[in-house]
Amino acid sequence: MAASETELNAWRASAELHQKFLTGLILRAVAFKGAEAATELNFRTFRAQHLEKFRAGYKSLGLDKLPPAVACAQYIYLANHVGGVKCEFIPESDRKAWVRYLPPRWIWDGAAICAVPNDVSIAFMRGFHSQVGVSLGNPNLGFVCTAITTRVDPCLEGYFIEEDRSLDEDERLRFRFDERGPDVDTAKLPHVAWSEERMVKAKRNYAVQYIRSILPAAVSLFGEDEARKLGWETGHLIGMQCYDTTAAFTDVKGNDAQAFARYLATLLDAGGDAAEVDGATLRTRSWRMMAGKEGVTSACFDAWNALWEGALAVHNRRLRLEVTSRMDKGADHWGWRIV
Repeated sequence: MAASETELNAWRASAELHQKFLTGLILRAVAFKGAEAATELNFRTFRAQHLEKFRAGYKSLGLDKLPPAVACAQYIYLANHVGGVKCEFIPESDRKAWVRYLPPRWIWDGAAICAVPNDVSIAFMRGFHSQVGVSLGNPNLGFVCTAITTRVDPCLEGYFIEEDRSLDEDERLRFRFDERGPDVDTAKLPHVAWSEERMVKAKRNYAVQYIRSILPAAVSLFGEDEARKLGWETGHLIGMQCYDTTAAFTDVKGNDAQAFARYLATLLDAGGDAAEVDGATLRTRSWRMMAGKEGVTSACFDAWNALWEGALAVHNRRLRLEVTSRMDKGADHWGWRIV
C-alpha cells in the first residue's frame, strides 16, 4: 500500500530534524571543542559511513561493472542525489571522473557554512573519498580535490583517478586548486527512477544514517560524559529550533501533554519504531537507528533524546519529558511520559 501524505510528511520531518542535528553537532564541536577536535569528529563520522555503506551500496547499484574511478564518482552522485544533496557527476575518461557538490551545501545548512573551518570540510573527504581504493582493493585509486566551498570556492569539487602506480597513504587525497572540472551534461547524468515515496524515505534514511555514525564517533573521541554534554546541548537546541517546522509537518493540534505524545509518536513511527500511545505516555520496543551498531552507549541515547526535550520546551515550556524505561538499562522497551 502506498504511503499516505501524513506518512510522507512525518518522514520529511524526521529528515529535517536529523539533518540539522548532524550540522549542529559538528558546529557545537567547533565552538566548544575546537576546530581540531571537530575535524577529527567529522573524519570519524565519514569513515564510519564509508565502512558501513560504501561497498554494499557500490555492489547494489551495479557499479562493480564500471571502471573504478567512474564507478566511485557515480556512487557519490547517486547516493547524494537520493539523499537530497545537490551534486554533479562528469566522467572524463575510464580512469578519471569528476564530482561536484553545489551550494546550498546539505550538511552546512544555511548560514552554518560561515562557521565551518576548511579542515572540517577536508575531513569528510579524508574519511570517505580517500578510502575508496582501500575498500575496493585498488591501490592506484585516489581522489584529487580542486575546490572547497568553505574556502569560498563556488563548490566542492574534485575527481577520482586511477593512476598507473600504487598511491602512498598521503596521496589517496590530494589537492590541486589550479584545476577546474568540465561542465556537466545533465542529459548524461544517471537517472534515478524512484517514486516520491521512495525518495522521501531515502532522504529520511540518509539523514538518520549520519546520526547513527556521529554519536558513537563523539563517544569514542570525547568520552561518555563529554559526548553526552555536547550531544545533549546540541539536541536540545536543534529540537527547539526545528519544532515549528516538524510540528507543521506532523499537524500538531494544541500544546498539552497528549498533543506532544502524539507528535513524538509520529516522529518515532517515522524512524521505523512503532510507538504505542496512552494519553501522555508512550513506548516503543526498538531504536532502529542504532540497531546492530557498535559503540552505542547511554550517552548516544541521551543526546538523541534531547531532540524531544528541546521540542517540548517550545511546544509547552511548562511541561517536562521523563524517560520512564530504557532498553539500554535492561528494560524490554523505551518509555516516555510527558508531565
